[in-house]
Amino acid sequence: MLLSVMGFSSCSNKAQQQADAAFFNLIPKPVQAVKNNGYFVIDEKITVTTNSTDATMLRNADVLAQMLKPATVVSISTTAATGKSIKLNLVKDSLLGNEGYELIIADSSVIVNAQKPAGVFYALQTIRQLLPADATEKQQWMLAAGTIRDYPLYAMRGSMLDVARHFFSVEDVKKYIDYLSFYKLNTLHLHLSDDQGWRIEIKKWPRLTEVGGSTQVGGGKGGFYTQEQYKEIVEYAADRFIMVIPEIDMPGHTNAALASYPELNCNPKDSMPKLYTGTEVGFSTLCITNEKVYTFVDDVVKEIVAISPSPYFHIGGDESLVTPKEEYIRFINRVQTIVKANGKEVIGWDEIANTTLQPGTIAQHWSDSANPVKAIAQGAKIIMSPAKKIYMDMQYDSTTKLGLNWAAYIEVDAAYNWNPAQFVKGVTQNDIVGIIAPLWTETIVAMKDIEYMVFPRLTGYAEIGWSPAEGRSWEEYKQRLTQHAAFYKAWNINYYPSPLVPWK
Repeated sequence: MLLSVMGFSSCSNKAQQQADAAFFNLIPKPVQAVKNNGYFVIDEKITVTTNSTDATMLRNADVLAQMLKPATVVSISTTAATGKSIKLNLVKDSLLGNEGYELIIADSSVIVNAQKPAGVFYALQTIRQLLPADATEKQQWMLAAGTIRDYPLYAMRGSMLDVARHFFSVEDVKKYIDYLSFYKLNTLHLHLSDDQGWRIEIKKWPRLTEVGGSTQVGGGKGGFYTQEQYKEIVEYAADRFIMVIPEIDMPGHTNAALASYPELNCNPKDSMPKLYTGTEVGFSTLCITNEKVYTFVDDVVKEIVAISPSPYFHIGGDESLVTPKEEYIRFINRVQTIVKANGKEVIGWDEIANTTLQPGTIAQHWSDSANPVKAIAQGAKIIMSPAKKIYMDMQYDSTTKLGLNWAAYIEVDAAYNWNPAQFVKGVTQNDIVGIIAPLWTETIVAMKDIEYMVFPRLTGYAEIGWSPAEGRSWEEYKQRLTQHAAFYKAWNINYYPSPLVPWK
């Protein structure tokens, strides 16, 4: 009996130490977190209650139930519970906004308050981080008592995944969505077309995928998403409160389309391009003076818009190096009108600031610092994606085997040590709608490659997008980051073990 008591005490002490440490190692860092004495011990039976019968709230309750399943039997109720319970409540609290939450942990209850179901979902991600990373039913689970009030700095926080240069399956994209949601990111920007491949079915233009989707960088077989598969990705993301923004890059980066349909070229009989499997950029352009091109654009936009609930459509617009400037301006102006006529707001890479931007258009800053200032002068908002800080295809250092280095080497500290609202003179926090961390895939072939280039940088970008800038520092952050290696390992993520982080 004494051995049994001693064993329980040791287990309990270890669980308490884990719970105490986890409370102070959350990423993104909460706006407010106050730890109290005591612990909410997850016993054999827990009741999860919600004060709403809304389908998304019931789904949140089920997410929590699945999270706790290894350690306890969970029942879900929409009425008050007796005994230990976790309460998911929709409340009026304007300071929390659409995605904020309040998490109150005590000995006998856990209470989640939020204005919207998204806030409840993000509170659940916090709870998951408070639990052991490699949680099993053999462990004792507990949460340290305390109160967390938390809400994001920027409305749009996410990553861009380039599936055009190398194609990635639906299951790979779903796994990527899971990674984003764990760190409270809410946007997946999908780069669906480029010189090397066209990755989304367009029924009026079937050769786009039959021909343009048949290969990729290096000459592999490529691939594409049917419209049903794309809807599956969108729905999977939406269940995790992630918006999918589709991008069709134009008028440059269009060789896959040009090789599929010669009529999109200015001289189709003389200049039918071949499929392209290299990595150079800037050599292709739609024929701006060809009226068929605008029929093509309208058809593509219409079909994608019909299966894309996001309020945005990304038109690319970058590196159109062989498109005459005046023709480029005329094209972007007209395509903005097409997108708006189809009920969406336009996003484009920062070069579109050199055109006449329509109200609601967003410029995504990646290169020229003059462009976001020009866009703001026209009333536009900015997405911050500066290549020198946030391009996850950039190598960590000169020894990194994957990736490129044309913009910079981006070690983990450099990825974290910047403020979007101070990066470009003339661009303030009020001008920025959010940050998106792109992963271009010239050298990225498999999911393990994605993981290596993304982690741990994505974790830091999530904090930059969510947490107040004045509360952040590299020295403090890297101590929290070291604890997250346990999550990477539990998920079997092939992460980069930066020598700048004291991993445990």
